Amino acid sequence: MVAHKVCPVLLRGVGANTEVLAFRHPMAGNQIVKGTVEPGESLRDAAAREMLQESGLVVSIERFLGSLRYDDIAQDWHFFQCSAEPCPDSWEHWTSDDGGHMFKFYWYALGNRPDYNWHVDFIRALDFISDRLEG
Repeated sequence: MVAHKVCPVLLRGVGANTEVLAFRHPMAGNQIVKGTVEPGESLRDAAAREMLQESGLVVSIERFLGSLRYDDIAQDWHFFQCSAEPCPDSWEHWTSDDGGHMFKFYWYALGNRPDYNWHVDFIRALDFISDRLEG
């Protein structure tokens, strides 16, 4: 059985200067916001809820960017481009997920090649987002 995850994608800048909202997880490296769809919840609603829970931001869902299948972990990640009021360059947000963590948010330039602090699944997600924005 495939689990469904949502990735609300918040961007700033344009073209070669496009940045995506990312965060440093205290135990799992650099990530973008991603979470599980609750039973009976729409993908769009799940994306907005996950952004609020993980970052503290209230977002509007602008458009569906597509889905990416991760066969090795039996997950489908569904990407939604979001908008929000202007955000600071960085901030911290306490989330109660998995017993509670302090996430450190920042903007990541999509043109940069991710380093060893990014898990391969999130590197693939960043490539997917970049491809969707170019196409």
